[in-house]
Amino acid sequence: MLLWVLLFVGVAFALFLYARHQPFPEHGFTAGGIFLFVGFVLYIAMGAERATSPIVPPVLAIFFGGFFTIIGGRHMARTQRDVIVAPFSGILLVAGIFGLVTLDWIEQTTVEQIGNFIIASLFLLLEIYLLFRGLVVGVQGVTWSQSGLRQIQRGLIHGPRGAIAHFERSWDMQDPVLNVMAHAALARIHNSIGDLSESEMHEDRLRRLGGWDVVDSSWIAIIESSLNPQSQRSDDQSEE
Repeated sequence: MLLWVLLFVGVAFALFLYARHQPFPEHGFTAGGIFLFVGFVLYIAMGAERATSPIVPPVLAIFFGGFFTIIGGRHMARTQRDVIVAPFSGILLVAGIFGLVTLDWIEQTTVEQIGNFIIASLFLLLEIYLLFRGLVVGVQGVTWSQSGLRQIQRGLIHGPRGAIAHFERSWDMQDPVLNVMAHAALARIHNSIGDLSESEMHEDRLRRLGGWDVVDSSWIAIIESSLNPQSQRSDDQSEE
């Protein structure tokens, strides 16, 4: 039981750690919080007068690990807003499957052992793919661009979690359109906060990529409309 507690808690803290470096950290924090709660419940169960059935921890790992693997896989493949929930949840899923199929391993027939081994191996291969896709390939540039826009709308411009830092990580050598959007956004942001040297630098780089004419007008409109409330708050604070 203690090993299962350590596994749930370890995965939870890994999610908390890695989520801080994600453009949308709330997904990792949510999954990590639930895994930490399950680990805490199992820890309490260790001290109960009635012993917990050995099947409970692997079933919980399969349920919660599988649930968040599906959710994380959807974010990884479709929304592109998270790449860590699926691989870390997959660790729990695989551990639960191996734990469940080996509970009565000696009593199983040879056919059952082979079948269970094949099933567990398939999930292990899936976990290897998720680890590669999530932790090696990492976050796409477009995701940092999406989060940068959200940070502008929240009024968060500076700092490691600010819009500037997010847009500065949204480059993609295989997608020049994304680079154009990032330079346009950074030029507008720096101009709005009065940092004209940085604004001119990004405008110069934008001109090398085709200038403002190649930037989608709707993107410029979204950036400017998101910056206006921030500019108004800055003006109000300066007047006070």
